[in-house]
Amino acid sequence: MIRRRILLVDDEVAILLTLKAILEINGFEVETAASAKEAKLKLRAHVYHMVITDMRMERETSGSEVVRAAKKAVYQPAVALLTAFPLPGSDWQEEGADEMLVKPMNTSDLVRQLEAMLISHEDKKQRQKPVTPVIAQTPGKVAAQRG
Repeated sequence: MIRRRILLVDDEVAILLTLKAILEINGFEVETAASAKEAKLKLRAHVYHMVITDMRMERETSGSEVVRAAKKAVYQPAVALLTAFPLPGSDWQEEGADEMLVKPMNTSDLVRQLEAMLISHEDKKQRQKPVTPVIAQTPGKVAAQRG
C-alpha cells in the first residue's frame, strides 16, 4: 500500500503534534512545519500528496503563502486550509485551497474528509492530463520516408 505523504503546517505545536499522531495512526506519512517559511522549503525539497496548513501563523497571510507555494509545486498536491476562523463564502477557494477544515474537528470526520479529498484530487489530476495525439503511419508512407 502506498503511504500518502502529508505536509502539516501549523505554528501551534500542540495542534501540530496531535494532528500528526492522529494522521499517522490512520496510515498517513506526515511531515510537519511550524511556519510558512519552513513549509515553503519543504515543498521545494520533497513531494507530498497533500498539504494541510493553518491560515494564521507568524503573519495573517502565512497560510495563503503556503497555499500559493503548494499550488506552484510540479507534483500538484491537494491543499486544505485548517483554521479556527473560517473565511466567509468561497474566499478560501479564491486563496487556491481545495478544502477548508475547521478546528476543532472530530478525528474520524477529519480522516474521512482527507481520504475523500485525496481521491477527488487524484481524479481531477487524471482528467487534466493532456492527451498526446498518436500519429498513425501507413506502411506505404513509412517505406516512402525511408527511400
